[in-house]
Amino acid sequence: MKKDIILAGVGGQGILSIATVIGEAALNEGLFLKQAEVHGMSQRGGDVQSNLRLSSEPIHSDLIAKGGADLIISLEPMEALRYISYLKPEGWIVSSSVPFLNIPNYPKIEDVLSHIRAHKNHVLLDVDALAKEAGAPAQAANMVLLGAAIPMLGIDHDKMIAGVQRVFARKGESVVNTNIAAVEAGYHVSAQ
Repeated sequence: MKKDIILAGVGGQGILSIATVIGEAALNEGLFLKQAEVHGMSQRGGDVQSNLRLSSEPIHSDLIAKGGADLIISLEPMEALRYISYLKPEGWIVSSSVPFLNIPNYPKIEDVLSHIRAHKNHVLLDVDALAKEAGAPAQAANMVLLGAAIPMLGIDHDKMIAGVQRVFARKGESVVNTNIAAVEAGYHVSAQ
């Protein structure tokens, strides 16, 4: 098993939390992993990106080459497009459909989404609305996105849920349950 994943978004959206949960689940699955993070201007709502590489064999580099990613997981649709050149032709894009309007000249959202839809393997979802429907706060939108990506990750669903439990355990049972509900909401939309 080998998966090269690019996680993208805007500072404060929870991209690194997604990476942490995937990493926990991967280790529980007995996989090797390497991660490289680029924080950019995250404190100002800038680009945040992480390369996450999982494999059943040892991994020698933490960076993903252009055309080498199996999956882009993005909490911001334009950020998904920023890294599309890194995606394999048969790779997947799992992205929020709602923009984070952090720049004055943000392109028309329909143009951004049409570029994502042009890629045959994509999942676009309103993660904020799904989090709300699951009874979770907006901060759990990242876990909705994680749930939607589970079918493409190659990691058992139950191990991913166990990863959520371990990562959020120190914050209490209520936070764990809220994040699990968010993951399940995304998973059920994507698995349909």
